[in-house]
Amino acid sequence: MFSAIARFFRGIRIFGGETVTELKKSSWPTWRELRDYTIVVLIAIAILGTFITVADYSLIQWTDFFTNLVKS
Repeated sequence: MFSAIARFFRGIRIFGGETVTELKKSSWPTWRELRDYTIVVLIAIAILGTFITVADYSLIQWTDFFTNLVKS
């Protein structure tokens, strides 16, 4: 039982070490690139959010229109 627990924690330690090693190999963006990418993502979110809002509102209006048309 103790051996299994020791292997478990040894595996976690090895995984952590390998993760740090791989992260050091990665190329990280500069602060300017990070800022620019963040701005692009925020603009994309705003555009997509606006599109979804307009589409949702339009679908609600069309549904109400056809529902009232069928009711009368």
